[in-house]
Amino acid sequence: MKITDIVYKSLDEIRAMQRFDMKKLPIKPKWPLQLLAWALAFPETFKVHPKIYKHNMEGLKGPYIMLCNHNSFLDFQIATRAVFPRRSSYIVAVDGFINRESLMRNVGCIMKRKFLSDISLVKQIKHSLVNNKNICQIYPEARYSLVGTTSMLPESLGKLVKLMKHPVATLISHGHHLRQPFWNLRKRKIKTKTDLTQIITKEEIANLSIEEINIRIKKAFQYNDYEYQEKESIRIKESFRAENLHKPLYMCPHCKTEFKMKSKGNKIWCGHCNEEYEMDELGKLKNTKGNTIFSHIPDWFEWQREQVKQEIIEGKYYVDLEVNIDLLPNGSGFYRIGKGRLIHNKDGYKLTGENLNISKPVISSFGVHIEYDYFGRGDGISFSTNEDTFYMYPINQEYSVTKFHFATEELYKIEVKNNKKR
Repeated sequence: MKITDIVYKSLDEIRAMQRFDMKKLPIKPKWPLQLLAWALAFPETFKVHPKIYKHNMEGLKGPYIMLCNHNSFLDFQIATRAVFPRRSSYIVAVDGFINRESLMRNVGCIMKRKFLSDISLVKQIKHSLVNNKNICQIYPEARYSLVGTTSMLPESLGKLVKLMKHPVATLISHGHHLRQPFWNLRKRKIKTKTDLTQIITKEEIANLSIEEINIRIKKAFQYNDYEYQEKESIRIKESFRAENLHKPLYMCPHCKTEFKMKSKGNKIWCGHCNEEYEMDELGKLKNTKGNTIFSHIPDWFEWQREQVKQEIIEGKYYVDLEVNIDLLPNGSGFYRIGKGRLIHNKDGYKLTGENLNISKPVISSFGVHIEYDYFGRGDGISFSTNEDTFYMYPINQEYSVTKFHFATEELYKIEVKNNKKR
């Protein structure tokens, strides 16, 4: 079936279906398919005239772990080009296997449920490095960046590096968000830059603590596409450059009203107090009345995080929404089981529906995956259990799923801090 089709099934029918094999070991890509992967990746990269700079990579041919930042699908194509002619394994979310599981497996992809700890993944990465002798490409942020800045990284990265005992490189691309922001997938015409850097040698791993490894990774993962745009004087002249910006910027900084922001063309405004901003060709925001509170998009974005954090601290954060519920049992596509209720509060997530009662405690995940207008289904969020991946779309589409992004991370940080105190 088409990925956009909405097909209804009962929960019992779905649970009787053949499921994704999450434990299957990755294969070494066969040369014909590897040639196909290169053929598919390279044409798109030529459009952005990428400059790929290599740092401290002398003598490092592989296998190694390559940690990549994540802003658009272009990331995969640039990564393929950056390591050419070496072959790679790729960690890919389950929805990337819809209608093409065999192809994805045969080019070395490893299936993963987002924000879910899975010991099988450790075995699969090790097999990729040791047996297949591939570079293993991992996108540790586990989602596209919402505004072209660093997302939260899992603390488990340090443990993984220690276990694998292989060198670590980072691939940090600049400009991919500007070209195709997550909130508006129409492509802009810009050039990009990428840095491939070895940050940990094989010899260093034994002497570095897990904490020291995580510090190195976090330091290497600092990026900001809007700062890059300003520094490089990149002008984006497309008239639709601010369209859908209200999806990540859902709260008005003037009246502090949520979910009333609107956008069109190069403007974003509040439907409650009518304050309006214009986005110029260099990515800067200017209030049309002269009262500019935020000119830098990431500053507005992070200000919203602080509002959500304060709401949590004051014990006021509580969300209860009616949602459509889809499941993804295998590569054939999504199946809708009907409507349910999604609750999110200090205890985590609770999803209920007909014969359905799923709980996700705060400590179980450092983040949640959100989508904007996902295959025509609307804005939604997804999370997984060991057996299933659930996609939930609020019936009230005015509610911004971006708020779940902030709340999940801030609740997790508070829980980790409290656990350390205990």
